[in-house]
Amino acid sequence: MSTATASTVQVSVSDAGRYPLLWDGDVIVAGGGSAGSAAAVAAARQGASVLLVEESAYLGGTGATVLDTFYGFYAPGTGERVVGGIGWEVCQTLTARGGAFERANTYGAGTGVTYDPELLKVVWDELAQAAGAGVLFHARATRVVMGGGTVGGLLAETVAGPVHVRATVVIDATGDADIAWRAGASLERPAAQRAVQPLTQTFRLGGVDPGAAPSAELHRLMRVHASSGEYDLPRREGSAHRTTAPGVVHTNMTRVSGVDPTDPWQLSAAEREGRRQVGEYTRFLTEQVPGYGHAFLVSSAARIGVRESRRLVGEYVLTRSDVLDARQFDDAIARCGAPVEDHAAGHQTIWQYVGSGDQTPTGRTYGVPYRCLLPREADGLLVAGRCLSATHGAHASVRSMGQCMAMGQAAGTAAALAAAAGIQPRAVDIRTLRKELTAAGALV
Repeated sequence: MSTATASTVQVSVSDAGRYPLLWDGDVIVAGGGSAGSAAAVAAARQGASVLLVEESAYLGGTGATVLDTFYGFYAPGTGERVVGGIGWEVCQTLTARGGAFERANTYGAGTGVTYDPELLKVVWDELAQAAGAGVLFHARATRVVMGGGTVGGLLAETVAGPVHVRATVVIDATGDADIAWRAGASLERPAAQRAVQPLTQTFRLGGVDPGAAPSAELHRLMRVHASSGEYDLPRREGSAHRTTAPGVVHTNMTRVSGVDPTDPWQLSAAEREGRRQVGEYTRFLTEQVPGYGHAFLVSSAARIGVRESRRLVGEYVLTRSDVLDARQFDDAIARCGAPVEDHAAGHQTIWQYVGSGDQTPTGRTYGVPYRCLLPREADGLLVAGRCLSATHGAHASVRSMGQCMAMGQAAGTAAALAAAAGIQPRAVDIRTLRKELTAAGALV
């Protein structure tokens, strides 16, 4: 576990003045994944001055490096689309350029939008630039600027050294709640309770026959050959689906369990274990599965995929009961119909659908409250994406990238409204926020 203290992760407003002031404006977004990119675009479209701080060289986060399919856009059972706005704009742009198509989920968990990750990076670049959001790549937030319990900016490490960036509102879209943690907000650390979802190293294979074994047969072969001891396959299901590239499949199979992704040693070990598993699953596929006999490894993800780490304990904590009961909220800023998809279950995965609690899709949805984006303690701060305020069970549903983009759009819009009015994010009128989101095409 981290031994960082407030003195190492926070800096006072006066002390921040010792660092070069690189930017000063309305809204800073930390993290340029699905949630953060949507937040930056939304805030800029509202007229706010926006800076998006991203540690890598591109936008899209997990969607551009680990996965190639957006889930959460459709409700299983009826096929109703439940995410609109900026997220759906991304899907439409990718599709119009021949870089995306819709396909059924392996487990019947709703239609997914499979896309070209390289094109996704370009689309996010274009959307951010057109909206007028500034983007700072190769920059990692290291300390939070705090004054009287209010977040007022960040210190970021860049290629030019540490710099100070200042804003009225900061949005934490880091996935790991890095900013909320540094600001002293209450957090759940699921690894401490040994309930954290496992990590997955995805990979791509080329040279795969279009008529390769379907999922049911693939899973049967996994069970047979893993049980015999021929192969070390921690997960005995998962997906290998077609992509936008002919003959190339994208896999979501490996499983690295019992890891705290916020522990640097454990995360480092997980990266090595993920790559080892990629080799073992590739060996299994090419040796035992029809259609993979001439397949070869094209690439593995640039980093291991993290499903769950720190989660905010916010003004409201979304629960598993809220999800399974399809609960609606007056302050809902997004909708979700995705099932509870809990990978912390040995070789298999637990699936529970909204409205039924079992493996029966109903088409029902629940609302995601704005209060789940609000820390209880710190002002000047919102969160968006998988670090929202939710229990382990609820998080296993609401973490899909479609919902992350919807939460990002809501957080960005709320941040812009707060900055324009000179108020805290928790004081934003929910009726005004929902009206603005609806006008921008979001489904609330």
